Amino acid sequence: MSGPRIPLAPGATLGVMGGGQLGRMFVHAAQQLGFRTVVLDADEDSPAGTVSHHHVKSGYLDEAGLARLAEVAQAVTTEFENVPADALTRLARQIPVAPGANAVAIAQDRAQEKAHFTRCGVPVAPNAVIESQDQLQAVPDALLPGVLKTARLGYDGKGQVRVADRAALAQAWDELKRVPCVLEKLLPLASECSVVVARGADGSMVHLPVQHNLHRQGILAVTEVGPGLLPEATERQAIDATRAIAQGLDYVGVLCVEFFLLQDGSLVVNEMAPRPHNSGHWSLDGADVSQFELQVRALAGLPLVQPRQHSASLMLNLLGDLWFHEGREREPAWAEVLALPGAHLHLYGKAQARPGRKMGHLTFTAADAAGARANALRACAVLGLEPF
Repeated sequence: MSGPRIPLAPGATLGVMGGGQLGRMFVHAAQQLGFRTVVLDADEDSPAGTVSHHHVKSGYLDEAGLARLAEVAQAVTTEFENVPADALTRLARQIPVAPGANAVAIAQDRAQEKAHFTRCGVPVAPNAVIESQDQLQAVPDALLPGVLKTARLGYDGKGQVRVADRAALAQAWDELKRVPCVLEKLLPLASECSVVVARGADGSMVHLPVQHNLHRQGILAVTEVGPGLLPEATERQAIDATRAIAQGLDYVGVLCVEFFLLQDGSLVVNEMAPRPHNSGHWSLDGADVSQFELQVRALAGLPLVQPRQHSASLMLNLLGDLWFHEGREREPAWAEVLALPGAHLHLYGKAQARPGRKMGHLTFTAADAAGARANALRACAVLGLEPF
C-alpha cells in the first residue's frame, strides 16, 4: 500500500487473510469501530470466519477466492506470517494491502530477515546461511554450539534444532531435509522481550510498551508488562530498533520484533512477525488502544495514537494441554479463575483442544505488577499451569 489515500469510514469492509485467533481479534476490533469484515480461510469453522460478516472459504492462492475477497473488501491485511506473498501481490493490484508483499516476503525468510536487520543497524546473533554441502562444511567453528533453523516456515519453535558440534550439525541438516537453513550461535540468554509497533501509510508510528516474555518449548507462555522489568536503556534500544526495522521496510500495519537480552546486558534481535503478536494480547485489557485496534486504524488509514498502559498486566498463554488431565479430557475450572480479581479470559472459539494448540489467553490487570503477578500465580495453581 503506497501513496496518499482517503481514510476508510466505518461501514467499509476490511479483509483479513487467515482465519485464526489473530484474525478473530482483528475482526472484533474492526466491528467495534463500525467496520464490516471479510475473512479468507479454507477452514469452514475458522475462529475468525465464524464471527465475520463474510467468510470466503478458499485457499490463499485460489484465484476465485482472491477475486471475491478483492470484490468485497476495500482494504486487506493478514493475520498469519506464512500467507503467500504472491497472494498479497495479486490483491495489491486491485485494493490496498497492508503489510505489503515485500515486507511479508522478508519476514518469511530468516536469511533475508537477518540481512534486513543488519542493514538497519540492529545487532543480530552471529550466523551463517546453509543452502549447500559446501556452505555446511564452511561453517566457522565459532558458531558452534548453535541453533539450526529452517529459513522458511518455522514458528513456535518448529524447524529448529540445537547442535553442539559439526557432527550434530550435519545430522540436523539431514533431519531438516537439507532445506535452506540459518545456523545461529547459541548465546547466553538472560531474558527475552518484544516490541509491537504500528506504522501508517503516512509514516506515522506508535508503539506498545516493551513486553517481557517467557517461552517454554519454543512457545510463548507468559508476557509481563510494566516498569522496572528491564533496564530503561534496554527498553529504549528495543523500541528504537523496532522502529528502524519498520521504517526500513516502509511498513504499513502492526509489526512485532522479538529480542534476546544477553547476560552481558547487550540486546540482539531474534525475529519479526508482520502482524499482531501473542505477546501483545495484554493490550486488549491493559491499554487504552489494543494492538488490534492499531491494526484496524493502520489498514483503514485512520490516525494512530500512542497507546497508554493504564494497568499493570500479565498474560498467560492457554494451550490445549489444559483440557487434558491424566489422559482424560476435561473443561478447565474457568469459574474459579474468573473469581480472581483482574482476570480477563479470552477463548478463541476453537472446537477441539489439542496439546500445544493455542486455545486462548488469560490476562490479569492490577494497580501494580505485584498484584497482577500474585493473581496470575493463583490462576496457575487452579489450572495446573507451571508457575513462572
